[in-house]
Amino acid sequence: MRPALEAVRAGGVHALAHITGGGLTENLPRVLPEGCGAAIDLGAWDLPPVFRWVAETGGIETGEMLKTFNCGIGMVAVVAPERAEALAALLSEAGERVVPLGHVTEQAVVSYTGELG
Repeated sequence: MRPALEAVRAGGVHALAHITGGGLTENLPRVLPEGCGAAIDLGAWDLPPVFRWVAETGGIETGEMLKTFNCGIGMVAVVAPERAEALAALLSEAGERVVPLGHVTEQAVVSYTGELG
């Protein structure tokens, strides 16, 4: 949590979303302004083996995985585009794994491209 607070203090962080039960699909919209959504690239990160096992063993479709689990993404920072690089560097230097996931859209849904890897 300390690195996230440092990023907020550095400026450019508009919101933080802790991705818990409800996954990306339900948690991310809670921190976005009304009428906004997000476009997420599923190929931006590798799905941790435990989630692959859960999906395969339980026969769980990708949409349900994204709605139910964090799929390896614990926190999403919604940042100003012009501050993204500097904030990524700050978080990386603090030992956090930074994965650019996508961007905010003007459609009030979370949409996905690519496939969970």
